[in-house]
Order: sequence, then structure tokens, then C-alpha cells
Amino acid sequence: MTVSYVVTGGGRGIGRAVVERLLGDRSVVVAVERDKDALRWAGPGVVPVIGDAADEEVVAWAADLAQESGTLAGWVNNAAVFRDASVHSSPISEVRALIAANLDLAVVGCATAVRHFLDAGTPGAIVNVTSHQATRAVPGSLPYSTAKAATEGLTRALAVEYGRRGIRVNAVAPGSVATERYEATRTPRLESELARLHPLGRVATPAEVASVVAHLLSPDAAFVNGATIPVDGGRTVLGLDPEARE
Repeated sequence: MTVSYVVTGGGRGIGRAVVERLLGDRSVVVAVERDKDALRWAGPGVVPVIGDAADEEVVAWAADLAQESGTLAGWVNNAAVFRDASVHSSPISEVRALIAANLDLAVVGCATAVRHFLDAGTPGAIVNVTSHQATRAVPGSLPYSTAKAATEGLTRALAVEYGRRGIRVNAVAPGSVATERYEATRTPRLESELARLHPLGRVATPAEVASVVAHLLSPDAAFVNGATIPVDGGRTVLGLDPEARE
């Protein structure tokens, strides 16, 4: 039996790593991506959908393609908007729009996935990609941190509402990850500072985040529901202190 998955923001970084991890002889992945060039690498087993993952029609099309390709088993909301605004210097409408832009991606994806699982009468799993910033806000990233915290609340609410109907909903919260976006801004100083912030002494690779996403989608995580799993090398539990001793 062929199973299928939908991954939003599936062209680069964590999204690409998730798509690659889920691919197999009996699996198909529908990758939703705004930039068609981001999916040039995609080969057999990857069904590209070019469009905005916050657009209900685009996402419904992705779900239909997934069901045509096999039994829809999992959905990953990875797409994100990386743009910031501060309440003291930006119009309130801009701040609200940026919060909504990120939260909408999760709401639309989750709602579409839930409806398709219920209509098909099959169990399914959803994973939302959030961030360490959902619990440890970074100055200057108010819209992103706010939206990711709300997405973790959404994750818990869906988990308790639909768990009895065979739908599990979880989240992963990465720390810093060596994506293309990270590499474009990486400097020796930044690399050193981020190594200090992560107790494992480095940032994550996209594949390391993808492995946790794949686990949460798999039968091995059949009793994991409503959880947010940090994939941050211990960043959110680190307490930096000037009196700290090695």
C-alpha cells in the first residue's frame, strides 16, 4: 500500500530534508512551495504544488493530489514567513499581518489535513514546525515568536479535539538550523555565538530535525499526541550565567 504525505515549504531547508526523509518505495510526498525553482531538485516520488501554503485552494489541491497518490498518512506544516516588525516603530497593522501570516500557514494546513483525514475515515498525523522562539523570545522577532507560540497552542487544542478520531497532532521546535538562510548570514562570530547558545556546541542540520518529524508521523510515535518536542540541542534549557563554571 502506498502512503502519501503533504509538506508545506518543502523546497528548502527543513522542509526539503523532511520530504527527502519521507520518500520511499511505497511513499509519495506532495511538496507545497511558493518558489518553483526551490523544487528543481525534486525527483520521482515528489509531487510539486506551486503556490501559497496559506491559500485554502492551493492546500486543498495538495491534499487531493496526496490522496490520489496513496493513503494520506501525514501532514507537515513547515512553511514560514521570516520578517519582523516592532510595535514601537511599525504600524500595528503590519505587526498583526505578520503574526497572521505565520499563524495562517498552520491553521490552514491543520484544518485541511483534519478534514481530509475525517472524510477518508483514516487515521493521520500532523506535525507543526514551530521554534525555540515560541518559549524563548528573541528581541526583534515579536511577530514570529508570537505566531509560533500560538501554533503550539493550536497543536495542543487539535490534539485533544481529534485524538479520539484517530488524528494525532504534535510539533517540533528547532533551535538554530544550518539551512540555506543560515548559511547566507553565517560568519565566524555568529557561528561561535550560536555554538555557545547550544549545549551540544553547534547548530542542527536540517536532517536532524527531519528525523524527529518523521518519527512523530510514524507508528513508532502512536501514543505521542499534543507534544512539542524541542530539537534544539538543549538551547531552551540552557541558563547562561556570568558565574557559570565549566
